[in-house]
Amino acid sequence: MPTHSPCRVVVLISGSGSNLQALIDTAQQQPDLFSIVAVLSNRNEAYGLQRAQQAQIPTHTLNHTAFADRLSFDQALIDTLDQYQPDLVVLAGFMRILTPEFTQHYAGRLLNIHPSLLPKYKGLHTHQRALDAQDREHGCSVHFVTAELDGGPTVIQGVLTVQAEDTAESLAQRVHQIEHQIYPLAVQWFAQQRLVLTAQGASLDGQLLPSSGKQLFY
Repeated sequence: MPTHSPCRVVVLISGSGSNLQALIDTAQQQPDLFSIVAVLSNRNEAYGLQRAQQAQIPTHTLNHTAFADRLSFDQALIDTLDQYQPDLVVLAGFMRILTPEFTQHYAGRLLNIHPSLLPKYKGLHTHQRALDAQDREHGCSVHFVTAELDGGPTVIQGVLTVQAEDTAESLAQRVHQIEHQIYPLAVQWFAQQRLVLTAQGASLDGQLLPSSGKQLFY
């Protein structure tokens, strides 16, 4: 639950940061609603760091290979993030499996986006797996992060129809476009205090969301 206005958001990335860019653009359009106060990457070559710097957002790099184990890396992550007093921590292509200690520390204020219609296809290679299963629908999911990998309550899903000519690459591109729409939307809901994590699951406007979250069709 945001305690400040605007909501203070920290974004974690490992790569190009296209979802980060979508969030930066939205934050610039709605500065009273939420502000990205820092961006952190576990890879110093991540292009998303340049996106943040261009938007004059503070950046940090923590190289996970410099730490003895996952727990010590996650503790350093917490120490860095907490300097910014985040109301919400957003994972945008952050390619690290987080410890239960980390997910518990940010319980109820930690979101991730995953390129499948969860609970289908947790983990990697989601587009090829959807094609191999001959799914008619595919898409992406924003969910609260818990200790279970890709297993926290779903907030919103963007759904598209799989075309006969789709490849893993074409699906990835189409899903990516939807990610850039539904992720800022979920962050806006959180910043407006409309979206909360309860003991029963994700709740929007006081109503418990279904297991698939709110579905938007593209």
